[in-house]
Amino acid sequence: MANFKLIFLDIDGTLTEPGMNVPPASAQEAVKKAREHGNLIFLSTGRNLGMLKPVLGSGEYDGVIGSSGGYVSVGGKVIYDDPMDDLDRERIMTAFNGEGIFRTLECCENSFTDESLKEYLEAHSNEGQNSELLRWRRQIESSLNILPMSEYRGQRPYKMVLMAMDSERLIKAFDNSGFKDKFKLVLQGESYGIANAELLSLSFDKGTAVKKVAEYFNAPLSDTVGYGDSMNDLEMMQVCGLSICMGNGNDELKKVSDEVCGPVNENGLAESFKKHGFS
Repeated sequence: MANFKLIFLDIDGTLTEPGMNVPPASAQEAVKKAREHGNLIFLSTGRNLGMLKPVLGSGEYDGVIGSSGGYVSVGGKVIYDDPMDDLDRERIMTAFNGEGIFRTLECCENSFTDESLKEYLEAHSNEGQNSELLRWRRQIESSLNILPMSEYRGQRPYKMVLMAMDSERLIKAFDNSGFKDKFKLVLQGESYGIANAELLSLSFDKGTAVKKVAEYFNAPLSDTVGYGDSMNDLEMMQVCGLSICMGNGNDELKKVSDEVCGPVNENGLAESFKKHGFS
């Protein structure tokens, strides 16, 4: 066993409160102390590099797993990079170009989203929670460098984020797409009454990325620790020697995790770090 751990932190809902870009002070201090004790801390997120910049400015980290495992860097050195090719990108854009489906292509530095999402929300702003979602959407687009699809110029994406009026639309589009051999659809549930999902490559995930980082340091997987909250963290939790789901996390993820800790805004991450002697 090594005398340090490789600790992998999901961001949204794990290191930060959902929709936030800066971890609470308790989490920042826990990460700082853990690194001072010789542990290595890696962000492990579905975000691309452009979306990561606000978080990276809040502390020091030893590496990044970005785009759900499609991009991996250690100490500033890229050790894995696998965006979609142009043909696959064209196929998925066509497959999910349906009424009531809203697409976001996540490339390396920028993301590009269908403007029809905001048009739909604005037209139905008095229904349910659409006005709240519209405010949330405007906030993340401005803070995370999400641009309208009209500005897309063929950059190679790592994944597609999908929103729809109901999950059945997404499932039907995926079932009819004919590319289950290369991609998987990960449903994330509903936020503000809108179904959310990610279309991810079968070539990589957070789990394969953890393995690549461990191999880079010649460390056994028993010395890896994963913290997450949603089903796109599943493979990471299955691979890591110790897996810890946040208290606000997905119930199914809790079932496959070794432990559950409190939400980050209730000092859950900091308390878990102390419990295990990381900080």
